[in-house]
Amino acid sequence: MNDEYEPMSARIPADIEQPDKIMYGLTGRQVAILGATAAVTVAVFMAAAPVVPVPIVIGVCFPLVAAGCSMALGRRDGMGLDRFALAALDHLRRRRTLVSAPEGVPGPPAWCQVRGRLPGPLRFPVRAIRQDGVMDLDAGATAALVRAGTISLGLRTAAEQTALVGSFGRWLNSLESPVQIVVQARPVDLTELTDRVAEAARDLPHPALRQAAEGHAAYLDELGASRNLLMREVLIVLRDQPIPATPGTGRRGRAREASASIVARRAIDTVRALTSFGITAHVLDADECVRVLSEALSPSQARPVPSSDFERPITSDHPTEGRQS
Repeated sequence: MNDEYEPMSARIPADIEQPDKIMYGLTGRQVAILGATAAVTVAVFMAAAPVVPVPIVIGVCFPLVAAGCSMALGRRDGMGLDRFALAALDHLRRRRTLVSAPEGVPGPPAWCQVRGRLPGPLRFPVRAIRQDGVMDLDAGATAALVRAGTISLGLRTAAEQTALVGSFGRWLNSLESPVQIVVQARPVDLTELTDRVAEAARDLPHPALRQAAEGHAAYLDELGASRNLLMREVLIVLRDQPIPATPGTGRRGRAREASASIVARRAIDTVRALTSFGITAHVLDADECVRVLSEALSPSQARPVPSSDFERPITSDHPTEGRQS
């Protein structure tokens, strides 16, 4: 804000992690690829020009130049073609079939001839989950999950939208470690909820209540059959990577404990920061982390919608009035 209270803004690039341009708008990686392509092309031309006609040499060098320029300047899915090619080679090198084998996949006996490749061991990144929800990862890292709600900016005034965006930006600027925000949309199965409502309707004392409950159960049944229902979930993953300790010094366990305390504190600070501008959030405990990880392995499977206990009355506390309604 300036002296006249007019909003001031500064444009920043959408990709703040893009590499620096060092020459003619090219990054260091692109300059290295083009330089290597030029060196190889010149070497091939100088070696073949004395013994092969020049048009044939140019025809041989043209694919080298085209491949080098494509690798340096081309992009696929937001990734340079050189990195995309390396990722494709790494994918082809890896084994397709993975099995749960913490001790490793034993080789076949000498008398057995196996066609194809043996399955590889499935390396799950989470080694253990503590009771407070902190997950122990490979290489001594730790992580915690925070489930957050959402708010509707469209229903807020311009001043409220500016305040919310500013608060969210201040939280992002306060981060001192990598944070991942995951927005998931999962299919919802209303069959269990519909059956519970229909079963509870038979025990209601008044016919009007019974009729209303049966109508609601029929509505839920029709809704689940005619619509593709989705449930949105927002998760914030907080990680901490401690400095690797020297093996045999006894510091590895202490470093992991310190990392777990740090990531737990960051999760609590995240909940406080999100709650301050109207977003409900809480840290996931061990059982909730197990459920989230299990659903991540089967994202297309429909999950029953969570429902409240029918035996408990719905109450609303009013501390100022000292009564319940």
